[in-house]
Amino acid sequence: MVGSSHEALHRIFQKDPALLTRALQEVLHVPFPEPREFAAMNVDLTEIEPIERRVDTLLKAETDEGSYLLVVESQGKPDERKRGSWPYYLAFLREKFRCEPVLIVVTQNSATARWAAEPIYVGVPGRPSMAVWPFVLGPDNVPVIADVREAAQNVTLAVFSAMTHGRGPMAAGILVSLATALRTIDEDSAAVLVQFVDSCLVDPQAQQMWRDLMTTMQYFWRHPLAEQVREQGLEQGLEQGRIRDRAEMTLNILRWRGIDVPDHIRERVESCTDFDQLTVWSERAVHATTADGLFADPNG
Repeated sequence: MVGSSHEALHRIFQKDPALLTRALQEVLHVPFPEPREFAAMNVDLTEIEPIERRVDTLLKAETDEGSYLLVVESQGKPDERKRGSWPYYLAFLREKFRCEPVLIVVTQNSATARWAAEPIYVGVPGRPSMAVWPFVLGPDNVPVIADVREAAQNVTLAVFSAMTHGRGPMAAGILVSLATALRTIDEDSAAVLVQFVDSCLVDPQAQQMWRDLMTTMQYFWRHPLAEQVREQGLEQGLEQGRIRDRAEMTLNILRWRGIDVPDHIRERVESCTDFDQLTVWSERAVHATTADGLFADPNG
């Protein structure tokens, strides 16, 4: 089970290595050649046993233009020690494997992204012996995917979007769209991706919304993460519990987005016993500008 955002932010690329090269090409606009295949590599770069050095994720991409080592570092906050470690990693890997290393830093924090993107110069100022320019994926360049069709077209990118942007007013749209898109892929893969998202949602409201959404997905309850949700008192398997949870989620989305919920609307939502209708209302809550927007459709 993935236990932290640090782990999830780099392990998603182990789950789908092609997501990493697509991010380089489409998000960062790096002319990276199209890989034919990927291979996971040992992340341990320790050379002398007392000095342990490990990267977070290390992948080898084989392309028509040669082999590349994709070094992925998950960074929660600025750490000046990394400005010494990263040049070492790249030099060591290039010498050991005789192919070009590429450093990619992933983060959920804009300030950390700006820090990580600063070039690292080694040697004499103005004439360095080495210069390292990290590629950075973070909130300022990872796309916000809050549309169901867009999420379904590239589910792992939608997962990465949720992991990166899972806070603030856009979170509701991102999470609801992703929950629907996850139904389009196989259950085992979806169960793993659910964990990645859950581990990265540091906002308690966003995490609760995500877990509420996941109560409707059958495979989710085969997963260890379900035990955490059960401990919170959710009544999985009981239709009445599912209905109550969906009504609460609908109202929470509106409140979380700063939309006032009058008593008559709250009462209408809470008194509804049609789970499918509540699901429609929860999806409308993501984009509604007023609480009345839940019922804008004449068939609603």
